[in-house]
Amino acid sequence: MVRTALTGGIASGKSAVADMLRERGATIIDSDVLAREVVEPGTEGLRRVVERFGESILTPDGALDRAALGRVVFNDAAARADLNAITHPLVRERAVALEEAAEGLVIQVIPLLVEADLVDGFGRVIVVDVPEDVQLGRLMARDGSSRQEARSRIDAQAGREERLAVADHVLDNSGGPDETLRQVEALLPKLY
Repeated sequence: MVRTALTGGIASGKSAVADMLRERGATIIDSDVLAREVVEPGTEGLRRVVERFGESILTPDGALDRAALGRVVFNDAAARADLNAITHPLVRERAVALEEAAEGLVIQVIPLLVEADLVDGFGRVIVVDVPEDVQLGRLMARDGSSRQEARSRIDAQAGREERLAVADHVLDNSGGPDETLRQVEALLPKLY
């Protein structure tokens, strides 16, 4: 089976596409889910994040305050690089273990595939794509963020052109769910 990655910019609809693929039998390994797991209370990942960023990024009960950490890393490229250096290897290790245990079509959802220079590790890349104005509007609506905050998060990622340049398959998610589902169903036979 060809190693397959699914990527796209923030608020492009990667999760919705991954859900559609899961519902049709694919095993989905989602790096965002794993990124939360590797920094749960009591983990080595959280200990290292706190060591680097301080206890101000913790909630009163000792969990990671993702919003507080986000305010730091999305405005500071060096801080973001430090966070990625801590979490990315832990996420990759966990993803490999899950992939090795899975059967059938396995798709790894990796939002930062291009940024983390992981493209070469996959034989096939699916990009969920939307125009930046759609992405910006969805992000502001989803997170309740200001235009400036949303723009900062988008700018912290690879550009649309960079993602499209590595794509073997592109799913245009700027329409409605039915149109996206039609594209997913047309793509599925090509993945087996």
